[in-house]
Amino acid sequence: MTTYIALLRGINVGGRKQVAIADLRDLLTQLGFSNVRSLLQTGNLVFGANARTPAQLERLLEEKAAERLGLQTDFLVRAAKEWKGVVAHNPFRKEAARDPGHLLVMFLKDAPSVTEVEALEEAITGPEVVAAAGKQLYI
Repeated sequence: MTTYIALLRGINVGGRKQVAIADLRDLLTQLGFSNVRSLLQTGNLVFGANARTPAQLERLLEEKAAERLGLQTDFLVRAAKEWKGVVAHNPFRKEAARDPGHLLVMFLKDAPSVTEVEALEEAITGPEVVAAAGKQLYI
């Protein structure tokens, strides 16, 4: 059994995409996942599953959340082991050590292309810098 973490994009924020977290936990339990847990009202879920890829889980969870809860949102799923890689590949280690409250990691469905990252860099008008590593964008 593999432990996974699912991040739900933009739920329970500003009155949009409202969903009871207990309903999300119940949905995952009904789908046969084990040890389902959540973090407050964030939509961050931890659960156990067998023999599925994160992409397969994303598609299944998005489909079933829409079907059973009327919730249209992205699920971003990573195996718990992948989180160590997110930390290990942080290109802003010095900045994170100096000012950890200003480092963000944005989880993406797919790795961005060089062109997409360059377009984002060109659009930034403030002091922010970005770097991509796999399916994560560090800001």
